[in-house]
Amino acid sequence: MSKQTVLPLLVMAVFLGLFLSHEACSTDQTSASAEQDRAAITKILGEQQSAWNAGDVSSFMRGYWNSPELTFAGSGGLARGWESVLARYKREYPDQAAMGQLDFSNLEFRFLGPNAALVLGQWHLHRGSGDIGGVFSLVFQRLPEEWRIVHDHTSMVKTKAE
Repeated sequence: MSKQTVLPLLVMAVFLGLFLSHEACSTDQTSASAEQDRAAITKILGEQQSAWNAGDVSSFMRGYWNSPELTFAGSGGLARGWESVLARYKREYPDQAAMGQLDFSNLEFRFLGPNAALVLGQWHLHRGSGDIGGVFSLVFQRLPEEWRIVHDHTSMVKTKAE
């Protein structure tokens, strides 16, 4: 091989090596970042569950984006804005007995980019008047203060006994 052929191949090999090592570092960084983000979102959901189980709807709402642009879709239709979502929760669950004890389970995380995540899961309320449960999809967005739910779609799923 001539020097004219070897030099371009050598330069290409160096650039390919640099590119692949950068991609490996980026993947590790992204994976570590995703784990930190997953932990931050899981913490918010844990705080919501604890607040709900204490009968504290206002603290439960801290997980949501306090904005008129927040959206909630459920069996009652679409609610827009933090105040509307809070009012909906207070109307549907007026006291601790109606609220019961909340469990989230089967959480699945899908990161849609560095500042957005889709979280799928199941919810269950243990109540003296009868248990209920269903599924949810939450869109989280990284905001200046931290991750917040910007959209919630929650559906009730009837059990076979119902």
